[in-house]
Amino acid sequence: MTKILPFKAIRPTRDKVSLVASRSYQSYTANERDSRMDYNPYSFLHIVNPGYKYQKEISGEERYKLVRNRYLEFKEDEIFVQDEASCYYIYKIVNRELESFCGIIAAASAEDYENDIIKKHEDTIQHRENTFKEYLKTVGFNAEPVLLTYPDNDTINTVVSNTIKNRAEYEFTTTNRDTHYLWKVDQKDDVTTIEKAFSQINAIYIADGHHRSASSYLLTKDLKNNNPDHKGTEPYNFFMSYLIPESDLKIYEFNRLIKDLNGLSKEEFLIQLDTWFRIENRGNEVYKPSKPHHFSMYLDGDFYSLYLRKTIYEFTDALEELDTQILYKTILKPILGIHDLRTDTRIEYSHGRNDVVSVKSKIDHEDYKVGFVLFPASVDQMKKIADQGLKMPPKSTYIEPKLRSGITIYEF
Repeated sequence: MTKILPFKAIRPTRDKVSLVASRSYQSYTANERDSRMDYNPYSFLHIVNPGYKYQKEISGEERYKLVRNRYLEFKEDEIFVQDEASCYYIYKIVNRELESFCGIIAAASAEDYENDIIKKHEDTIQHRENTFKEYLKTVGFNAEPVLLTYPDNDTINTVVSNTIKNRAEYEFTTTNRDTHYLWKVDQKDDVTTIEKAFSQINAIYIADGHHRSASSYLLTKDLKNNNPDHKGTEPYNFFMSYLIPESDLKIYEFNRLIKDLNGLSKEEFLIQLDTWFRIENRGNEVYKPSKPHHFSMYLDGDFYSLYLRKTIYEFTDALEELDTQILYKTILKPILGIHDLRTDTRIEYSHGRNDVVSVKSKIDHEDYKVGFVLFPASVDQMKKIADQGLKMPPKSTYIEPKLRSGITIYEF
């Protein structure tokens, strides 16, 4: 029984939401952040980058406390207001390519995370989990939802479809030409219908935000242990999530760029590849794989197609069928000597929103020797890996939608 609940969001006022909403802090360069804060006093970046006010880099507990102060200032100035009743929030994004993503912002249960009702497909790093837990404990809010996905559900779809016929609470377009919409679901019957429909779903899956959800779970454990009157209904037992149906989830690949051939000549490298792959030199023909277990390689000015020799590669579980795992087991680790995909400085990643030509350009003009372009993983692959308790290699999926921070805020 999945517990997905409505909550009373803290939100920007309608007239300021387009000014408040920001991309994730890490997605900006330092110059981009400074430029936005120089000219926009309402940007959520002022909250998460409080050192800007003093032109000083601030970190650790000192930064966390200042984040809390900036947040409270936004509330005091009534840039943020809280809804009076618990709601679900329908959030829709239409990007510049006219792709549409529509889902529900709600409170997901940390207990469901612990009991593997909310399923994971990526490993997390304990240090990052603990750091973000301490951040959450100090600031007392979460402004960036975890992206969860669930099987398409007719009951939920009906409520969503009927709600979005009405005027949106928010409608604004960003400078990269994505249009964002938000509707409140506050009618009692609709709220009950959504809550009941989610309760009948056996499992939901983390699409993006494994560290945020893990940190929220650790925070729940800490606050529970320190509360002698713990009941299980306190806000800290939940974390803000954006739930979208599987059909709305868009998964791109992460392509791999390698700085050298691990001491091999081009010919020696190709001969070793031949053990695992049928290889065809396609010259300057830009090749992008069209199915799983087919790979594109760019090396020394030429594109190659690599087709996995399935007679010698053994598929023992869902992970072994994943192309990022195949590439790691057959090429990156045994031939190129890349053992740790997180820390090895010889490998870089380029997400599939960038086209194949961008991989070629990086190798032609930057310090890379060979690149591999993959076929993206599917939602079914992601679910099977999670269901089997397995974990994908790092940078296996680049998932959209990417959400703006500061549109809805969850306090605990």
